[in-house]
Amino acid sequence: MTDTNLDSYDFTLLQQLTQTFGPSGQEHNVAALILDQTKNDADTGYTDALGNLIVRKKGHGKKIMIACHMDEVGIMVTHINKQGYLYFAPIGGLRDHVLLAQRFVFANGAVGVVSREEKKKSYENSPERLFLDIGVTSEQEARTMVQEGDMAVFSGTYQETKDCVISKALDNRAGCFIALEVLKRVSSRDDLYFVFTAQEEVGARGAKTAAYALEPDLALNIDTTFSFDMPREYEVPRTSLNKGIAIKVMDRSIVVSPQIKNWMAEIAEQHEIPYQWEIITNGGTDSGPVHLTKGGIPTGGLAIPVRHLHTPGEIASKNDIRSAISLLLALLE
Repeated sequence: MTDTNLDSYDFTLLQQLTQTFGPSGQEHNVAALILDQTKNDADTGYTDALGNLIVRKKGHGKKIMIACHMDEVGIMVTHINKQGYLYFAPIGGLRDHVLLAQRFVFANGAVGVVSREEKKKSYENSPERLFLDIGVTSEQEARTMVQEGDMAVFSGTYQETKDCVISKALDNRAGCFIALEVLKRVSSRDDLYFVFTAQEEVGARGAKTAAYALEPDLALNIDTTFSFDMPREYEVPRTSLNKGIAIKVMDRSIVVSPQIKNWMAEIAEQHEIPYQWEIITNGGTDSGPVHLTKGGIPTGGLAIPVRHLHTPGEIASKNDIRSAISLLLALLE
């Protein structure tokens, strides 16, 4: 295998990925950045009708689909009132308790701050009770900047500590980063399709159509998962930061076959790659619709534990990202 030293990875690319605007259904800027990164390592690359970017590294063995979604959570403007305040609907699973006072940015650079109707109780922070203040005083002025149907995403800058990265959209630009680093390094006889999927956050839509079109022999999905290592009333012995890549066992959308999860764990142990098991009862990823496509597709999943998922301050471990790259390389070679 190629050198997988942490210092050999270009984390400035992860920064570019996280800071690129790309809510569900508007992933084209992310796709363009990714496609540019693959031009020296892939044989073909194209965007399909749903917005998935499909990058192929040709081989003569099995057809393997490596999937990771490009989109991030956000909001869509549903109504502009006479004072110029914007009401909105969530795009993906927004965490209600963190929305108040957060900044959101639109594709054109307009920025707004989430506020709440004064008469509402402090705990009533669900999106329909909130509005976005873009610093105007009239509907007419607001409409020079945004319209109904426009989307915005969290304004969350990228920062690094010694061991971690902190940013918006690590879910799932971290997965895209892992796939790109593997594509640069992998040497495989198999026919590899790196599928950067669209609209995962609103129902894993892109992965379903891509899997239907490709009909792979095996699918491997890369995404993020909850990190359960924060203070809580009771201890949950599940995925944590800096304990290695998480191998999916089950979530709400899939129960991974023992053969696949055990194979992944055996490869990790052979290469001395730290790993942990991902067992969650809520949430799902592209693995769900992919494994149910046509007559069924054998599917495995890798997940990066992340604190504060679906917020502007997601935190992931650099070592876990390194473990993910190492394991995916080992599985494909």
